Amino acid sequence: MFDELKKYRENGHFIFKPDDKLSAVCNAPKACSGIYLIYALENGKVNLVYIGISGKEGPDGEIKHRKDGLRGRFLSGKTEGVLRKNYWPQKMIEENIEALDIYWYVTHGEFDYDFPRGLEVGLLKNYGAIYGTLPRWNRRI
Repeated sequence: MFDELKKYRENGHFIFKPDDKLSAVCNAPKACSGIYLIYALENGKVNLVYIGISGKEGPDGEIKHRKDGLRGRFLSGKTEGVLRKNYWPQKMIEENIEALDIYWYVTHGEFDYDFPRGLEVGLLKNYGAIYGTLPRWNRRI
């Protein structure tokens, strides 16, 4: 479904379980920007629950990396005002999610220079066209 992500040479993924320490399992790099997909492992199925980005285009047309890059998006980023290291385990317990499988792609770094926002919009639109809705943790395009 997301063939456009195959071109990014710097990519990876990590598994996060409710009892894990996020900083120990996260293998996303610093000093770069990109896109990430969060899959929930639940009830013997794998479901895409979120598409997100780190980094944006600045007013000067240059990339504006988040402090600590893509890695910082996971470790010091927040959801609903709560650090992800605390929010995700709580959300996983509420939704009976066994683990999150988080795939990340550096879209603007050493090898590639694509701004992540345009990719995010395209992926969300593709997902919406197939399933008629956004991934359940995404609120809007």
